[in-house]
Amino acid sequence: MNNLLLLILCFIAGMLLRRFKRMPDNAPATLNSFIIHVSLPALTLLYIHELHFSGDVVLVAAMAWLVFALSAGFFWLVGRGLHLPRATVGALMLVGGLGNTSFLGVPMVEAFYGKSGIATAIVADQLGSFFVLSVLGITVAGIYSSGRPTAAEIVKRIAMFPPFISLVIALLLIPVEYADWFMVLLKRLGDTLAPLALLSVGMQLRMGHIAEHKRNLALGLSFKMILAPLAIYLLYVQLFGAHGQTIQVTLFEAAMPPMITAAIVASEHDLDPPLVNLMVAVGLIISFVTLSAWWYLWRAV
Repeated sequence: MNNLLLLILCFIAGMLLRRFKRMPDNAPATLNSFIIHVSLPALTLLYIHELHFSGDVVLVAAMAWLVFALSAGFFWLVGRGLHLPRATVGALMLVGGLGNTSFLGVPMVEAFYGKSGIATAIVADQLGSFFVLSVLGITVAGIYSSGRPTAAEIVKRIAMFPPFISLVIALLLIPVEYADWFMVLLKRLGDTLAPLALLSVGMQLRMGHIAEHKRNLALGLSFKMILAPLAIYLLYVQLFGAHGQTIQVTLFEAAMPPMITAAIVASEHDLDPPLVNLMVAVGLIISFVTLSAWWYLWRAV
């Protein structure tokens, strides 16, 4: 409960700082850069090092790929049925198919499941969401805009992403025992992720004109926060018979609101920027209710 209260207070603080212009306009970009280059790599080095690979890890990593595949198929059909513009279809596929599994996901998993769930959350983000965004996400953005990313560009983006570099290092260091001072250092740096991420999100909140985008907004958020986690539940629990905290956290991550980075990529490719910004903002606010509901429903899984 204390962790959840911290997230809410930091989110509100971010909105107030923006409202009263107490921080420069580029403050969110600076905070996000620190999170990507310091906080998230530190958590990755700390918790991946303690990871024990099993069949569950495959299910955790596959979740984001499955959700994105479902998103692409679902919004392709919706786009044809409703005659949506290509840019809007691409925006819904990209932002509706990728969850905020790091900036929001890791802090929320810690709040609801404790530190024991963080390793699963990082696997879902690093081996799942990040790879999907870097490969399938960039590809979809290119197809539905005027650009076409080359294979070399995709590989370069993956190889130069700091959390990915830390993931590779953490995997290589699994047989090596960390010194006590190094573990304390990583923990202190990793602890900055939750407050800074929610502060940054609050500062970037832009509600825009909801009325003119309400149908597409409802479609995107309903898929990402209700249909997608329900589909993963039916597949993993009902069909595969998977159970335990690892699966609970995986389902929880599947229910995360749209990814901030995916919205940035969509905007850079001119894929309906007003819609994707609304999906991130409104999805984040609604997620405090929907994630609590999913956590309650999945306690027995």
